[in-house]
Amino acid sequence: MTGMTTKPLDVYVEVVATKAFASAVGWPGWCRAGRNEEAALAALAAYADRYAEVAHRAGLTFNPQAADTLVVVERAKGGSTTAFGAPECTHDGERLRLTPAPAKRLASLLAASWSLLDDTAAVTPASLRKGPRGGGRDRDKMLDHVLGAETAYARKLGVKHKQPALDDSAAIAALRADILAVIGSPTDGGPITETGWTTAYAARRIAWHVLDHVWEMRDRTE
Repeated sequence: MTGMTTKPLDVYVEVVATKAFASAVGWPGWCRAGRNEEAALAALAAYADRYAEVAHRAGLTFNPQAADTLVVVERAKGGSTTAFGAPECTHDGERLRLTPAPAKRLASLLAASWSLLDDTAAVTPASLRKGPRGGGRDRDKMLDHVLGAETAYARKLGVKHKQPALDDSAAIAALRADILAVIGSPTDGGPITETGWTTAYAARRIAWHVLDHVWEMRDRTE
């Protein structure tokens, strides 16, 4: 018998002078940064096993060994947001028409990211180990920060909510449901609002922010 071959992983990269982001195509939230493209790609590959948990929660088949061979299919010049530390560029592949099945897949991965955040927060202590320079938010401030970001991100999809309080589970669920309803709908690939985001980019950006803090919580738990 011949061994099974693993399909290479397609990757988007955006770069500025001091930072690069690598994002796995079709796997929203699997994005890592580095000081340059090489470092960002290495970080992305190193997080394959962590991202597998998200894919499995979404009910999707996922092979971490795909990260053994990365293929950059699109490069973009980043901007000030990239330099600050967030993926900024909407790649051409995120402007393509989405039929019902791929749209539903994006929504399922974002929902799985939120599920992982909730479960991680439930077992994370309120006080987290400080970073190497004494910085970093504790758990509740981190969760509040995520909700604030998502409230702003939602407006890029035409979804307008007030930022939910941390203890208002109904309001949080309503915000998430409205975001998922947009991301999970078929689209021609254009921005949802005149100055907004495409759903593919929105799924990647929102899931990246959620998972970045999930993994931070885990790494900083004493």
